[in-house]
Amino acid sequence: MIRSNRPPMKIGLFSMLTATIVLAGCAVGPDYKRPDSTLPESYGMATEAVPATASAAVNPDWWMLFGDAGLDALVQQALAANQDLQAAIARLEAAEAYAREVGADYYPTLNLEGASSRTRSSGETYTGQKSGGAATFNNRRVNGALSYELDLWGRIRRQNEAAGAEALASRFARDAIRLTLIGQVSSEYLALRSHDAEIAVSQNTVASRENTLRIVRARLEAGNASGLEVAQAENTLAAAQSQLAQLKRLRGLSENRLGVLTGQPGLRIPAGDFAKLPLPPTPPEGLPSSLIEARPDVRQAEEKLVAANARIGVAKAAYFPTISLTGIYGSESMALANLFSGGAVVWSAAVGLSMPIFDAGRTGARVDQASAAQKEALANYRMTMQTAFREVADALVSLRELAEEEQANIAQLESARRSLKLSQARYEAGYSGFLDVLEAQRTSNIAELTYLNSRKNRLTAAVDLFKALGGGWREAG
Repeated sequence: MIRSNRPPMKIGLFSMLTATIVLAGCAVGPDYKRPDSTLPESYGMATEAVPATASAAVNPDWWMLFGDAGLDALVQQALAANQDLQAAIARLEAAEAYAREVGADYYPTLNLEGASSRTRSSGETYTGQKSGGAATFNNRRVNGALSYELDLWGRIRRQNEAAGAEALASRFARDAIRLTLIGQVSSEYLALRSHDAEIAVSQNTVASRENTLRIVRARLEAGNASGLEVAQAENTLAAAQSQLAQLKRLRGLSENRLGVLTGQPGLRIPAGDFAKLPLPPTPPEGLPSSLIEARPDVRQAEEKLVAANARIGVAKAAYFPTISLTGIYGSESMALANLFSGGAVVWSAAVGLSMPIFDAGRTGARVDQASAAQKEALANYRMTMQTAFREVADALVSLRELAEEEQANIAQLESARRSLKLSQARYEAGYSGFLDVLEAQRTSNIAELTYLNSRKNRLTAAVDLFKALGGGWREAG
């Protein structure tokens, strides 16, 4: 404790602290206010003609609604080992550490200082001649030094507001990457499973066309077919084999992408049954557009806006004087043995003020820069909101129309299968030409793959909707 016999100084410091408390609520610059929404209140459309099966709140682990243990395991592995997510976590840690660093400005800085020196003065200088010649002496010093800036204009508070908002923005950026990662894994897994189903269809097609080729060759030997028919059968078989190789290549690429997403290069996934994947619940009619405010990228954009708004106050605070308190208390002595004696005590206390008088417009330019950055952040926030609204609307349209498309494709597939069966029977009975069989085979193969593709697109649209809504929804009303 600094001992002093100067009450006026104590009264002055007390008055200064009292003034600080009184002015504690004063902070220059605009306070943040969330911008008004320019979006419609709801989406106003249903995704299905059937009643929605959604509960009041969707499980945040929305990918589990597909009911596939393989997908569940891949998502968990991705969350644990994906390198993009790990980098986002590291950025969040850095942002939180910076916020703690800025928060330290609220408190005084206290340092322990010490010094020891041995000095010889000249006897040939004015001081040396006057004092009787050269002198050699020691100096030992130990003291505590305190410094503190009075945040009268809110500069430190605005800096902390900005740093805190940036830390939250980094947290939401991590959440956005997490949501995107889960969506990528889910979509890629569905693509891989659709390739499994397409490969199974192509293998059946190859087997069927091999059987057709055997029949045509047998008919050729019996004189009931021509060499042209054999060549046509061989051509369609080669086309089916090429299609099978193409699908196997696409499956391998999906497998490799899943390996990178989950942090497991060289990952191998056994073939699965795409047809067993259920469709997830669909949202009810009239989803409120305010749901997108929970999206991590929207919340990240808003926190960026909060930070930019606070930095205007930081820039404006430079117009006002900076007031700081400094003080030291310690001991100083020529001899180490006397360093902590009563007569060795030294102390000082000071109030400093620094106020800009002329800076050639530098402060004004910084305020203008901060204001422009706030306008940019506002535009980015509104664009993020509008993009989020469009993505949800796109997913809702896709879910509705793909459901109808899939029903049409099912009817087309059933018709193509009947046509193929009839054309083969008529050919074997000699009632129609081989070209009818080839056309029926081609049509049936296309119908099979088209149906599988529409089913995959429908499931992928469900993933897109969950991503667009930030992972889930609540019923309107």
